[in-house]
Amino acid sequence: MLAYIIRRLGYAIPILLGVNLLTFALFFVVNTPDQMARVQLGDKHVSEEAIEQWKAQRGYDKPLMFNTEAGGLGLVTDTIFYEKSLSLFAFDFGKSDEGRNIGSDIQQRMWPSLMVALPTFIIGIAVNIAFSLFVVMFRASVFDTAAMVLCVVLMSISGVFYVIGGQFFFAKLWHLVPISGYLSGPDAIRFLILPVIIGVISGIGGGTRLYRTLFLEESGKDYVRTARAKGVPELTVLFRHILPNGLIPILTSVVVVIPSLFMGSLLVESFFGIPGLGSYTLDAIQAQDFAIVRSMVFLGSVLYILGLLLTDISYTLVDPRVRLS
Repeated sequence: MLAYIIRRLGYAIPILLGVNLLTFALFFVVNTPDQMARVQLGDKHVSEEAIEQWKAQRGYDKPLMFNTEAGGLGLVTDTIFYEKSLSLFAFDFGKSDEGRNIGSDIQQRMWPSLMVALPTFIIGIAVNIAFSLFVVMFRASVFDTAAMVLCVVLMSISGVFYVIGGQFFFAKLWHLVPISGYLSGPDAIRFLILPVIIGVISGIGGGTRLYRTLFLEESGKDYVRTARAKGVPELTVLFRHILPNGLIPILTSVVVVIPSLFMGSLLVESFFGIPGLGSYTLDAIQAQDFAIVRSMVFLGSVLYILGLLLTDISYTLVDPRVRLS
């Protein structure tokens, strides 16, 4: 197992390095520090002195990758690439263009994101599995067809509609929950109920269709037909045979999502005023704070690669033959 994990980590490192180089090229080669300064200063006719001052204050006045004027290691270390990109591998996110500590912001904002994403993730999986099993029990029936039509309809509705509709009915019309905002501690629950409900409902369509397909594929296998031929009750077949074996591909599909829970949701957090990483990223994009955007892109890529690694490990737990591949 250890050798397998080390081998997978070896695959992940060059991918992460490639993402880092691509991000650097996008932020500092395609979009040069001079262009970033002009965008932040908000004046097309801004003076060169103002541009140089803005760059010096934020560490963008150094050469991109090689500093020929510096000696020794300074040839590489006294550059924008080393200070702004390679430092990300040590999770040193530095400061935003406005002077805020990005690492501290991430530590503070990851908890509201988790408070929304984790319940939505767990409850959503449970609801989707339960509903898909219920549909499989009535496969090839009118109920099955109606359920699939409902799933397609739910998938076709924009996420913004769920948010606006939920805020209108549950918050504005019925006054059951606050329309937006966030408080820490136990008071956060009443602010999280509506975002979690909306997140679960909006994911029912796609999740149910996927899990139904997996369970139907499992129900057509020989061991299931043998169990039915022996007179095993349908509920027993469903919960003792189809469900455990059908959870194997479900496990590997959801494990990859777990690390990304830290990143939050751009849509939900923005509409509900939740100070998580999703709204943090969106605010940085709107403010054109490239330091924050660059850090969040790197963090997102790290979490996605970690999710792929956890998926590979989960495969080995449920099917040891994978270790040999």
